[in-house]
Amino acid sequence: MDDINRALIYSLQRGFPVVERPYRQVAQELGLVEEDLIGRLGKLLDRGVLSRFGPLYQAERLGGAYTLAAIQVPEADYDRVAGLVNAHPEVAHNYRREHAFNMWFVVAALSPAAVTRTLFEIERECTYPVFEFRKLREYFVDLDLPV
Repeated sequence: MDDINRALIYSLQRGFPVVERPYRQVAQELGLVEEDLIGRLGKLLDRGVLSRFGPLYQAERLGGAYTLAAIQVPEADYDRVAGLVNAHPEVAHNYRREHAFNMWFVVAALSPAAVTRTLFEIERECTYPVFEFRKLREYFVDLDLPV
């Protein structure tokens, strides 16, 4: 990774400007032209250096709800269950973990009732208990990852 990509990733961790031409503004701050910056982002995504590039929404402030859930899935059945879980549009992301609870996922929906309904459907479809871990308190951590 070159120094420009490092600076780009670091700057994106601090936020993205809400202006008419945000890519141009970031490019200018890095001494680039807008097209070069967009191309670099595309290559970073294609290579898997960045897993995604987009906004993070606070679902609750938009009137929605979300929760973290986990399932203990036998390895032989993992792919089937992952397919069932991931087929739900409310599933934002799904993680495999080396733990008794080896499948963790986030459900985001338009209401708390819709979250509960989705968890119930997933449990019914996959036939394993789904454990929900609703947020009790929110913490804000300023996280800058080394690039």
